[in-house]
Parts: sequence; structure tokens; C-alpha cells
Amino acid sequence: MELAFLPALEQARLVREREVSSLELLGECLRRIERLDPELNAFVTVCAEEALTAARAADAAPAEAPFHGVPIAIKDLTPTAGIRTTYSCRAYADYVPDFDTAVVRRIREAGFVIVGKTNTPEFGTTAFTESELNGATRNPWNPTLTPGGSSGGAAAAVAAGLVPLAHGTDGGGSIRIPASCCGLVGLKPSRGRVSASPFSSLEGLSTAGPLTRSVADAAALLDVLAGYEPGDPWWAPAPERPFAEEVGASPGPLRVALTSRPPLEVEVHPECAAAARAAAALVAELGHEVGEATPPWSEPDLLRDFLVVWQVGPTLHPVDPQLLTPLNRELAAAARATSSADYANAVARLQAAARRIVSFWQEVDVVLTPTLALPPVPIGWQEEGAADAHEQIRRNTQFTPFTSVANLTGLPAVSLPLARSADGLPLGVQAIGPPSGEAVLLRLAAQLEQARPWADLRPPLS
Repeated sequence: MELAFLPALEQARLVREREVSSLELLGECLRRIERLDPELNAFVTVCAEEALTAARAADAAPAEAPFHGVPIAIKDLTPTAGIRTTYSCRAYADYVPDFDTAVVRRIREAGFVIVGKTNTPEFGTTAFTESELNGATRNPWNPTLTPGGSSGGAAAAVAAGLVPLAHGTDGGGSIRIPASCCGLVGLKPSRGRVSASPFSSLEGLSTAGPLTRSVADAAALLDVLAGYEPGDPWWAPAPERPFAEEVGASPGPLRVALTSRPPLEVEVHPECAAAARAAAALVAELGHEVGEATPPWSEPDLLRDFLVVWQVGPTLHPVDPQLLTPLNRELAAAARATSSADYANAVARLQAAARRIVSFWQEVDVVLTPTLALPPVPIGWQEEGAADAHEQIRRNTQFTPFTSVANLTGLPAVSLPLARSADGLPLGVQAIGPPSGEAVLLRLAAQLEQARPWADLRPPLS
């Protein structure tokens, strides 16, 4: 029995039935981290002693929680009580919070054993997991390439079998981008599905979500993460039943639109477009109605207005600007130079654009796109020859033009590992669902997983 690559739900069953102990699961994770992570650099902090204590406690207690004794990793943008949280920023190199976010509290209550914190770019600003403080995370399919970002450490850790699943966050694609690069399921929930408490998600763009190897694990972890917290400014309607029960349920005949035309004027690599077309053909074979159509998302000022909001991120941390990366330093300076009137007008235009875009889902149930416009690019690609922050942002959008629209609109979206490049690299296909439509996505994703299984695919560095 290959413990490292068993689904988290199966690991939970084995612990619950006393066939495997939590200590055995954790020991396998720690051994693999010790052996593989020096090359991957997926983890920023490994809290082995705390995890061993938690695993021993789990083995001594009744297995009542859904993931009792199962290891998990938390992205290093999310505060964890007693565990170093660096935000991949030099100003927080030794920061140890004394509180958990609501998401981390829910993860602990579900019985998980937290193994450590995974790498991310500073404040999660970019689509590439490269940090001045914590270094670059490498893709287990090819260590010269990026695992994507900003949840790149989480994705690399799951793909290489260091942990069975991981927590990520997604403000512009940061779960789906690394899922595509590393060959995983990456689910961005609907706006308000997962609470940001005790913080507020910047204009509702960002949310926490799962990075897993199976659709069933993603659904079950979403059940753990989801839920209203008092004072949340946004919340999604409660699901009719647990998301885990949607896996294997019939989606019925769906109306599916395929497009390889991104919201921004960016060239799409032929292999990425072909991956989406092949997925659409499979969807049609499964009995769904598929046609080519593009949502009205080609807004000329969309990127400009999105950046007016996005550049505020680094200013939410009261640190010396000289301790920031050059990119975040420039973004923070631009944010401080933007008037409140300009900010409010940008937000209003984004909300108007979101209304126009979401109206498209009155005619369809799901939109299929490539997750990314390019296969995984080399580490350092974002900064190589880039003169300033504007050029680095342009390279981010060149790589990831399809993902941010789901954050803008608040729609749920998932990247599925349905294709490979000619070089054998993972190529994700994105499915964007209707408002609060995670159930629709999970039913369809499970159908696709059953029709074209990916569970046995292993990266070379695993």
C-alpha cells in the first residue's frame, strides 16, 4: 500500500478503522519531505514536533472528525497560531502569530494534522512562486520550471506526494494556476463560500480553497473550509447537501460553452487551446450540449481597473517598503499615489463588468477554457529582462489571462489535469461554473475524472 499517494479520504478511512495510524501517515510525509523537499523547496516551515504531538493525540482519541489524523499543509499567507507565518516577506521572517484564521480553525476541527507552511511569492502577488526570503519552489515534473503561483509550494507538495492535499488561496488564479502546472485538481470556491475571517478579502477577489489529486478530496475539503463567520461581508447560499455527495451524482445534461479567447489580448499556446478542445469533445461524448461561445469579457480597461485594486495588497502590511520586493514596492507606491476617487471608480467599473460577464451564465451552465495560456515556464521567466513592475505584471497576464475573471465575478472555477504537453508536462483545463455553482462543477469534474482518470500519474520528482 503506497501511503503517500492514497487519497486523503482513503487515509482518513484507514485511520478511522485503525488499519493505519496517524503517526504512520505523518512519518511517511516527514520522510518524503526530508528526501525530496531540498530540491523542491515546497515548504517554508516544517513543524515536525508539533505535528508528531498532534498525531499521537489523534491516535489516542476516537476518530470522530472527518479527516481525523490526516496530514495537511497550509499556505504561508495564512496565519497559524504558534507556527511561523512569513508571507514570504523579509519583514515577517520570524513572525509567529498567536491566532488562527477561521479557515485554519476549521481545518484543525476537521481532525487534520498540520505538517507545515508552504511557499508562496511575497504576499501572493504573482503567478510564480519565487521569493527573496524563501527562494523558488520547483515543479516536480521538471525542476527547471515554475510550479505556478501563488500556491506553488502547496501544489508542488501535493504533486510530489509530500502531503495528500493542501490548503491554498486564490485572488487571481493562485489555486488554479499551480494546479495546472503540477497536474492537480485546484478549486476556487464562489465568493463568500469560504470566510476570510478575521480579515476581509480585498473587494472579494481572494478566497481559500483546496489543492488535491482527486475531485472527491477537493469536494470533501471544501466541506471543511466552507461556511459563514459572523460579520462576513459576502456569503454564498448554503449548499443543498454536502459537496462530497455531489461526486458521482449525475449532473444531468449541461449547456457548456468552449472558448480559447481570453479576456485580455494575449496569444494562447496551441497546446493549451488543444487541451481545452479535447476536454470539450470529452464533455460532448458524456452527453452534454457543447458549443463554441465566449462570455462578454473583452473589456478594454479590465486589466487597468483590476490592477488599481490589486496594487493595494502590499499596502495592507505596515512594513518598511525597503523590505519588500521591487515589484511590491512599486505596486505599493502606485497604490498610495491613487486617489480614493480613482479607486472607487475602478471598483464601480469592475462591478459593472462583472454583471455583464455573469449574465452569460443565464444561457450556459459551464464555460470551458484553457487554465493557462502557456505551458509551465522556466523559473525566473517573470523577471528575466523585465525593466519594471509594469513588465512583470504584463508577463503574469501573458501566462494567466483566463483565471482572474472568476475572481472578478465571484464565480466558482476549477482546473482539472486533463492534458499533457508534447514534453509530458501537465496542462490544465478550467471549468467556470454559474453563481454559487460548485455542485455543478463537482458533478462534471467527477464525470471527467472517471472518463479520463489521472490518479496514477506521477511526476519524476516524487
